Amino acid sequence: MAENVADPSGDESGDRYRNAGYEDADVSHPVHVPGGREAVGTLDSPDADRVVVACPPHPQYGGSRSDQRLRAVSDALAPEIACLRFDYGEWDGGRGERTDAENALAWARTEFDAVGLFGYSFGADVALRAAAAADGDAPAALSVLAPPSELSDGAAVEALDTIDCPVQVVYGERDETVEWRPVVDRARELGHAVESLPADHHFVGQADRAAELVSQFFSERL
Repeated sequence: MAENVADPSGDESGDRYRNAGYEDADVSHPVHVPGGREAVGTLDSPDADRVVVACPPHPQYGGSRSDQRLRAVSDALAPEIACLRFDYGEWDGGRGERTDAENALAWARTEFDAVGLFGYSFGADVALRAAAAADGDAPAALSVLAPPSELSDGAAVEALDTIDCPVQVVYGERDETVEWRPVVDRARELGHAVESLPADHHFVGQADRAAELVSQFFSERL
């Protein structure tokens, strides 16, 4: 099992990575997410005092921390806000993947002053359910991109009713891959921030614009 490179005894985020043997605290660093599921991540802009945990799309369809949409969000957040892009552990039908997100949030809370949560596609479902399950320890803000209305073992629409933090939903008007309308409609009913783009599910040609919307949301709320 890989060792977490973060040194929780450090007072500054940059110092904890220098103490771990890295000379440059401004570049990306690997992180082992505690919790026993072998989830690993990449922490971008680790010198920041705020962080966004980013959940990737479906791992059985090639989704990973290297996803273009996650990278675009990380780039838009930098350098003011760090981004922990992580890979899920062994496939577990959505249950273990939500656990990975919860564990990543728990790790981030020990290292940063403020923590947000982001997810794209399947990762949006994971993020919504992880935030709903936070039970008094919700992230400071949640943003989801192209959220499906229902996947794995839980309904994203129902999760919205129990999330206790500011929420942003960004969707593509031409998305025919997932059924996003129930999530968007319920988010509007609850008064959450909803943004639309003239894009498909993959946000071809619109990934940077989507990332700008997400970055602005977190910049104002973390």
